[in-house]
Amino acid sequence: MPEDVNPFESLQTQLDEAAAALDITEGELERLKHPERVLETTLSVEDDDGSLATFKAFRSQFNGDRGPYKGGIRYHPNVSRDEVKALSGWMAYKCALVDIPYGGGKGGIVIDPHEYSENELEAITRAYAAELRPLVGPDRDIPAPDVNTGQREMNWIKDTYELLEDTTAPGVVTGKAIAVGGSEGRVEATGRSVMLTAREAFDYFDIEMDGATVAVQGYGNAGAIAARLLEDRGANIVSVSDSSGAIYDPNGLDAEAVRDHKMETGSVTDYPSTEDLSDEELLTLDVDLLIPAALENAIDEDVAGDLAADLVIEAANGPLTPAADDVLEERDVYVLPDILANAGGVTVSYFEWVQNRQRFSWSEERVNDELETVIEDAFAALIDTFEERDLPSLRTAAYVIAIQRVLDADEKNGRFP
Repeated sequence: MPEDVNPFESLQTQLDEAAAALDITEGELERLKHPERVLETTLSVEDDDGSLATFKAFRSQFNGDRGPYKGGIRYHPNVSRDEVKALSGWMAYKCALVDIPYGGGKGGIVIDPHEYSENELEAITRAYAAELRPLVGPDRDIPAPDVNTGQREMNWIKDTYELLEDTTAPGVVTGKAIAVGGSEGRVEATGRSVMLTAREAFDYFDIEMDGATVAVQGYGNAGAIAARLLEDRGANIVSVSDSSGAIYDPNGLDAEAVRDHKMETGSVTDYPSTEDLSDEELLTLDVDLLIPAALENAIDEDVAGDLAADLVIEAANGPLTPAADDVLEERDVYVLPDILANAGGVTVSYFEWVQNRQRFSWSEERVNDELETVIEDAFAALIDTFEERDLPSLRTAAYVIAIQRVLDADEKNGRFP
């Protein structure tokens, strides 16, 4: 099993490594390694049976120098203070890398949502929204979906905020249903940016997309959509997994049919004519591309030592530990970092926010075209920085760009001399 690594410490290690290539003081770096504030609260909600249940919840805001805080809300038993701090930091530097005007935010509730009814989840979400009320707003902090949340939860948060504030504010959250101000293209955005990053990386490393073998760890929204979009471009999806297990077919899986099977049965396992694998067996398959699309710390140094993929593209946030990064760097296995590969979600959230402010909706074609331009430009800047500065990894190059953009904003805002 992968080691238990503190994700906030992983973020700080990544920033330290990038800072070595920058002209930055120790004080400036320390400021850029910590959130500005973290809400920790206890929600009290009445269950369907009338009993009182309590839930720990968080919201972290990380560097708002480039704009309002932005980031998702996850419902998961492993949510913790350090996790949301790390995720909000990754979001701040992700936004800087793709050059959209946001800081970083992330929130979560310590809960297994599968154990609660829809009525209970609505009550929990609305209680959380009430706690968030002083912190959020279209110009302050804009939540979005994350693990185990989606349009439904964003609709509840938006409605609660509007009721409490006696206003109409569609831009208070993104990832909403289109009927209440959501954007075309938002549901597919994260998976689409993974595909676009893969396309650019395959071109740079001279790998042929047609027939390329792909393994996807984590078959939720991002993983399943990335698999389908890569399959549409000729890639061969040979293995996928979810929390219940992994399946493998060397001849290739039908990405959409596997997703339909998961929707019907709750799992990718028992899909016809496939071989069962463990999660570690999937991660160490000999494939052209490995996409970790589950949770943090999926690949530690032991797994990295056995990893046989030619290229890794991170659809999840923080799926590699710093020690795994070091191993893959020594083995010349290139990793396209999360803050580029999964930036489609926040980028199209930005487009949704812009549409809400303009009260004007874009077509799906325009959304996808604008997203493609953002990822292409960010990838080009990443490669230029990687080559011109002779940096040790693509991740370090990504953070060099992102940190410098935050520093530039700090300077213009008068934070640093």
